[in-house]
Amino acid sequence: MENILQYLGRSSEMLDDDLHAHHQRLTSLLGHSSCLVLGAAGSIGQAVTRLLMRYAPAKLHLVDISENNLVELVRDLRSCYQHFPANFQALALDIGSVAYDRFISSDGKYDYVLNLSALKHVRSEKDVFTLMRMIDVNILNTEKTIRQSIQSGVKKYFCVSTDKASNPVNMMGASKRIMELVLLSYSDKINISSARFANVAFSDGSLLHGFRQRLHKRQPLAAPSDIRRYFITDHEAAVLCIMSCCFGQNRDVYFPKLNESQLISMTDIAEKFLKNHGYNPKLCSTEQEARTLMATLPEQGLWPCVFSTSDTTGEKEAEEFYEQQDQPDFQSYQQIGVLHQQLQDHQQKLAQFSEQIQQIKAQAVWHKADIVKLFMATLPGFDHMETGKYLDGKM
Repeated sequence: MENILQYLGRSSEMLDDDLHAHHQRLTSLLGHSSCLVLGAAGSIGQAVTRLLMRYAPAKLHLVDISENNLVELVRDLRSCYQHFPANFQALALDIGSVAYDRFISSDGKYDYVLNLSALKHVRSEKDVFTLMRMIDVNILNTEKTIRQSIQSGVKKYFCVSTDKASNPVNMMGASKRIMELVLLSYSDKINISSARFANVAFSDGSLLHGFRQRLHKRQPLAAPSDIRRYFITDHEAAVLCIMSCCFGQNRDVYFPKLNESQLISMTDIAEKFLKNHGYNPKLCSTEQEARTLMATLPEQGLWPCVFSTSDTTGEKEAEEFYEQQDQPDFQSYQQIGVLHQQLQDHQQKLAQFSEQIQQIKAQAVWHKADIVKLFMATLPGFDHMETGKYLDGKM
């Protein structure tokens, strides 16, 4: 299997020291526990599930809307692990559906609920219809599953967030920030923690995953030349989730300790990726030129690439895991930072948000501007960057 760390400038997984230091406590907490993983078949969900399997939970239920990915995950688990949870289920369900509600009402007894389901792409705000689905998945489904967890007596509810929720500039980040407000609003009724990620390198649907697809399909590579991002591996993402779920105090947000020296250019990764597969990048000025040159250049050891400056809606110049007024805890772990949040009353604001979303849904015609306006009212200071251009307009 390809060594992802070589593209990130690292030789080892950076959170494993913290994981190993707490191995006995994790074994004690998770051994013979009961766990529900929502969004289990995504890149992060699969990594979290594999990590959970190390600690031998007695009950493990996996839910994901992707039937094919879920089937492959189960095949992979059955091929790797000799000892399986006594109570194991994998269910291809939409969390927003009545079928999911009936499943929860038929069981629902868990120590830990880990919600990893999300619409994670900035491009999902390109039209009002995918934007509304993003609201359903990231916000409304989260609130529903928290309420169900409270009713079922769940010990701990964990939900994944994103670095883009800190000072959000796009609708995806803003939806996750509102989701974080939902978590806080229920934290007086159930123990809740979360995690903010960097980009998970080569996760399904990511630009780096796209590099693999382009190579396999013999198509040009495209990447923004002016964007640098923080990256973690899917295993590191799983460690962050499990550590927050098991050890996070109520309202804690875990994030990886990263500094500006660890920001990586998308084009640097693209060049390393190509060279690792035996090619040098050939810079092209247009997409058409790159498509045309694909017919001849690879045989010469060259791969057509389009590296251009970013001009699409919602691109954030710099990633951040916390805001200026926050006081993160950098002492508790070697490579993990923690935000200890206080209980805040957002009930009225969130009730108004939910009510107005339902009103918009009831309209015969939806307008993106109405949703953007509602987001701005819910998150004062939300600076939505609308350029009229979206990633679907590029390779």
